[in-house]
Amino acid sequence: MGKIVLHLDRMMVERKISLNELAERVGISTVNMSKIKNNKVTAMRFSTLAAICEVLECDVGDILEYSREE
Repeated sequence: MGKIVLHLDRMMVERKISLNELAERVGISTVNMSKIKNNKVTAMRFSTLAAICEVLECDVGDILEYSREE
């Protein structure tokens, strides 16, 4: 079975935004944003994903990728 891979770290570098600033602007804790950034989550609210995309001015596909496991 495949898995979803988050590329939030890459988008944060491209947009030159810190973890603390992103967390504050999205409205979640820095700890939770760190878990998202480091692919340590198994679920995320659509509202959180939408807020991340709004702040980073990107599409969902820019930060999420489906990876097939071999």
